[in-house]
Amino acid sequence: MAHETSEKLIQTAGRILVQCLDVKPSETLLVVSDGTRPEICAALVRAGQDLAAESILIEMSPRQRSGEEPPNLVTSAMSQANVVVCPTLHSLTHTMAKKAAAAAGARIATMPGITLDMFENGPITADYTQVQRLTNIITEILTKGNHVRVEKDGSVFECSIRGRTGIPSTGIYREPGQSGNLPSGEAYIAPVEGSGQGELVIDGSMVGLGLLSDPLKLTVKDGLLVSAEGDRADEWLQQLGSSKEARNVAELGVGTNPKARLTGVILEDEKAYGTIHVAFGSNATFGGTVQAGVHMDGVIKKPTVYVDGQLIMKEGEPVVSG
Repeated sequence: MAHETSEKLIQTAGRILVQCLDVKPSETLLVVSDGTRPEICAALVRAGQDLAAESILIEMSPRQRSGEEPPNLVTSAMSQANVVVCPTLHSLTHTMAKKAAAAAGARIATMPGITLDMFENGPITADYTQVQRLTNIITEILTKGNHVRVEKDGSVFECSIRGRTGIPSTGIYREPGQSGNLPSGEAYIAPVEGSGQGELVIDGSMVGLGLLSDPLKLTVKDGLLVSAEGDRADEWLQQLGSSKEARNVAELGVGTNPKARLTGVILEDEKAYGTIHVAFGSNATFGGTVQAGVHMDGVIKKPTVYVDGQLIMKEGEPVVSG
């Protein structure tokens, strides 16, 4: 049975490497492991070898939190590879190491918190042409937009996105320097620092806590988180940290993958169609100015969202078309 599973894993890995990352013979594939996803890492290396790529596995110790930098040796290796895949416990997405590797021309897929179930089912099975289309439409709206308003259960949050560029995470990273999550499906942007005001009701999931049975109500003033209420608010605040950088409203994102489920793993949760997410901490890797060494997302189910007064999502249903 284990042999059959491993063959299925290798087939899935091969499909990802070809369809999403366009791995070619003679290219160098680097798989960055933290020792927590050995079956997935092994399947990716094997699939890379089957494609005649130079497939290298490098293993580091698990990071303490999402957004923490990898060791210098790993950072250097990432910048020298053609393709980098990171199936790790904590996210390397918003690190300077990933930014440097992309600048060096690597194609990068980060998979923080990926599970065997998620690797074989759910969002990985989406029609990524469809995901790419909706993602690009919303990315364009964010890029052209100046102001965002989020309404949820009577709470209102507003922020400026003036002059900021939307980022598409389509799941397709075939060109040098392209990067994002796999599985994927989101459009996101860095709000202008200091501009966020109001209340956020996080009722889906939260990095560090998983699925939420009781919503967190977060209060933001002048772009910084000032309070959090709810069953596990204190636990989450302790993980986030109290520095001004950690409390920064770092990201506003829109999920665009119809196959993504709310599982408690943010890699999948933030991609779920009908949700948005707001993150706190670092945003210097995607257009912001803050480096915090932490990046923690919270998912909001069925919000109503306006960009420059235009309704783009009504209680979780996107109302945009292209």
